[in-house]
Amino acid sequence: MKKWIFCLWLIFPIFLHAQEKEVMALIETNLGNMKIKLYNDTPIHRDNFIRLAKAGHYDGTLFYRVIKNFMIQGGSSDSREAIAGQFIGFGKPMTIEAEIKPEHYHKKGALAAPRQPDRENFFKESDISQFYIVQGKKYTEQELEIIEKSVNVPIKNAINRKYYTPEKKVILDSLRKLKKVEEFREIAGKIKKDIAFEWNANADKIYMSEQKKQDYINLGGVHHLDKEYTVFGEVVEGVEVIDKIAALPTDENNRPFKDVKMKITILNE
Repeated sequence: MKKWIFCLWLIFPIFLHAQEKEVMALIETNLGNMKIKLYNDTPIHRDNFIRLAKAGHYDGTLFYRVIKNFMIQGGSSDSREAIAGQFIGFGKPMTIEAEIKPEHYHKKGALAAPRQPDRENFFKESDISQFYIVQGKKYTEQELEIIEKSVNVPIKNAINRKYYTPEKKVILDSLRKLKKVEEFREIAGKIKKDIAFEWNANADKIYMSEQKKQDYINLGGVHHLDKEYTVFGEVVEGVEVIDKIAALPTDENNRPFKDVKMKITILNE
């Protein structure tokens, strides 16, 4: 029995290491190469991206939608061999379940899946047949504070009004005047507890960790896409290629006049 336990302890760290390994891929373009890693906690997107890349789905397609200080989008099958000026981006859609996670956000270099708007796509399902990579812009600390407050303050006020009603205020004022401390504390404590519970459970509020703030300040990104689209990887080498592609002159459909073709290779599994 002791021998089996010893063997399991040897195998277990190896198993953990295998689980932690992230798949890497190479995006080759005529403006340079980008190395990306795919997140393990978005397995549906990761596995579909690997499958399509291995099948050559992305090879020869273009970065066909480029918006400076926003993102570069590519991979649509109808962009392959597209003639100059052709309106593209309606290849073969392949929708999959969303894997939106708060720890993956739209910092510069983020790899994410586009999708149809909410009115047609209530569950925010991704179109994995193409992808986009964030360029974005750098924010100041003050801008991030304003963004947080503009969303969070109205939510907090609405929750406060829900529990601290005019009727409750009259009761508390009356108890205060009568110096009924225990009754006052009981009701006030219940209101405070209910407000805190609903605030913590609210999914619409914005919370920016210190790491997220620093990424948006130092790297840049596009904050308003967070919680709306699935981010399933990031560029780890060749970030400067994003800037080269994003700087290209484009037509009225945001397609670069100069074609940027890609080839994607999975480097490890």
